[in-house]
Amino acid sequence: MFENVIVFEQRYQELNQKLADPSVLADPSLYRDFMKEYSMVTPVAEKYKEWKENNRAMEEARELMEDPGLERELKEMAAEDFAASRERSEVLAEELKLLLLPKDPNDDKNVIMEIRAGTGGEEAALFSSVLFRMYSMYAEARHWQTELLNVNETELGGFKEISFMITGAGAYSCLKYESGVHRVQRVPETETQGRIHTSAATVAVLPEVDDVEVEINPKDIQIDTFRSSGAGGQHINKTSSAIRITHLPTGMVVECQDERSQLKNKDKAMKVLRSRLYEMEQQAQDAAVAAERRSQVGSGDRSERIRTYNYPQGRVTDHRIGLTLYQLEAFLNGELDGVIDALIEEDRAKKLQESTAMENV
Repeated sequence: MFENVIVFEQRYQELNQKLADPSVLADPSLYRDFMKEYSMVTPVAEKYKEWKENNRAMEEARELMEDPGLERELKEMAAEDFAASRERSEVLAEELKLLLLPKDPNDDKNVIMEIRAGTGGEEAALFSSVLFRMYSMYAEARHWQTELLNVNETELGGFKEISFMITGAGAYSCLKYESGVHRVQRVPETETQGRIHTSAATVAVLPEVDDVEVEINPKDIQIDTFRSSGAGGQHINKTSSAIRITHLPTGMVVECQDERSQLKNKDKAMKVLRSRLYEMEQQAQDAAVAAERRSQVGSGDRSERIRTYNYPQGRVTDHRIGLTLYQLEAFLNGELDGVIDALIEEDRAKKLQESTAMENV
């Protein structure tokens, strides 16, 4: 581990010098690239510095403890300092290990989220709209931007399907754990006998990728235009601005009708297509390397039930980590941090455990 830390420390020193170089300061692009790398190596270098300083203090306390000419009271104080420094050293070493774990290359990316109504008909569609509102409020609280890509709305205001982009630093690192089946238990507004119904919606979280990462051959896609329509088939506009893109090799279909501009709809649809193809490739790689754990809590499979929202009991339960909170209203208002932080910690703990196991092999 410490061989890797030394590499980070050396690069940290090099970058400090480069960022003070007038020629680098005069080149905005170069300066930006160096700053991006600097922000990545700094946490490791600073934590290593803290670890070394703590160990230096621990060694000084040890020397005082072993000094035959030192008074007993001072030796006892030195022993207390030594014990505290040793305990702190173990904590810092664990923190260093976490910082050195391989980072998900997608963590800093924006995300494209797709919510689809599942079992439960209209009630599932209404629950999909609740989930969209929840994620929108979470994004707003973190000062991220939410942009609609495509909506298929029902008569009662639910969503059979909705896709949207969330733009902001670290959006994927937080929201990637939301992939899977979300189940709701509540009494529908249309239920006259007060019976609790169970329905579900599926959430997919895709990192936004650019055309450099996923190259799409124009010959592999078929683009169709059609008129945008809302619930009940009512036309939103009279021009064929909505776009349907079919990726011929995979049969994947993407629609976008949120914008009145055909060009803007095409651009958004291509973003979704690239992200879906990227995810499909990632899943193929994960399946090919069975021993390698996917960097999400749970399998990340959209068919996996990950969370239950129980209205009568006012609770939300995340089944992957066995966490139940009786704060459903706050959660649905976008206060997701408690669960997302717990998922991140669980993910890190598993990665650290696997990393330690590999070291001991």
